[in-house]
Amino acid sequence: MREDVIKAEKLTKVFNKSLVAVDHITFSVREGEIFGFLGPNGAGKTTTIKMLTTMLKPTEGTASVLGFDIVKHANEVRKVIGVVHQEYTADEDLTGYENIVLSADLYGIPRDITRKRALELLELVELTDFKDKRVETYSGGMRRRLELTCGLINRPKVLFLDEPTLGLDVQTRVAIWEYIRRLKKEYNMTIFMTTHYLEEADALCDRIAIIDHGKIIAIGSPGELKDRLGGDIITIAIRENTDVTDVIQGVENVKEVRREGNVYCVKAVKGDVTAPLIIEALRRRGYTVTRLSLTEPTLNEVYLEYTGRAFRDTEESRAEFMAKRLVLRRARR
Repeated sequence: MREDVIKAEKLTKVFNKSLVAVDHITFSVREGEIFGFLGPNGAGKTTTIKMLTTMLKPTEGTASVLGFDIVKHANEVRKVIGVVHQEYTADEDLTGYENIVLSADLYGIPRDITRKRALELLELVELTDFKDKRVETYSGGMRRRLELTCGLINRPKVLFLDEPTLGLDVQTRVAIWEYIRRLKKEYNMTIFMTTHYLEEADALCDRIAIIDHGKIIAIGSPGELKDRLGGDIITIAIRENTDVTDVIQGVENVKEVRREGNVYCVKAVKGDVTAPLIIEALRRRGYTVTRLSLTEPTLNEVYLEYTGRAFRDTEESRAEFMAKRLVLRRARR
């Protein structure tokens, strides 16, 4: 069994004595794994990462990183972690290389060591040719890759990534994913990342904690979370504006039916066999099926199962919205 390098026990953060951002969450992160915090904007992801990186003190509960308590041994925690924040933090008036040196200076790393590490990291994220360019000339993807090098300059044992691909185009996001995989493979680095991109969590994470309204509602590998649903997902749309839930529910092997207008999300055993039976049952009663799809469970279905609503329908807090706007604005420069 791999050692737990992050442990949280009933970790809680309350703002202004009334706003519960993180609500008594308990979890652990194993050595060498990519652990994802998946949830909508405003769910408590960033607040959690700020507590674990000693930027915020918890209201209740405890947490440790590599055995160091995040409150009692905050300085020791900071020495062994790297952090890439959701917002861009690089100085735009400096070059990429100068930003890395500045980060190294803050850690007290000697300049001769800094130069060697900086060049290695710039090569890792393919920024060597741009190291002497001012950051204000960088694209959003280049800025994010630079932020990653700054977070790695102290060779952390645990790397925290807060929404690492927020505001990036699909191609750049995939490139960032590859860098994250390389960090895990080449350095056996433990990575704690937050995201609200379902496909990102599915593609990268060894295990995922789904968080909503400050509470952890499920933990497991992507495969384990999907398997808990116990069936395939059949999506059916009909032309008529009539509730046919009872008709679908009466078909053999159908476990659950959820309706959204004229579209029905059906959880069923042996979906390839059950789907034709549903179509036939509807046809016999005079209903017209306009669309049907059969898929294996996705993380969106997992989220729907635990919260009762689709992931895409969740709302973001004003604070999260403003932070996201800022990142997007800077990424487009």
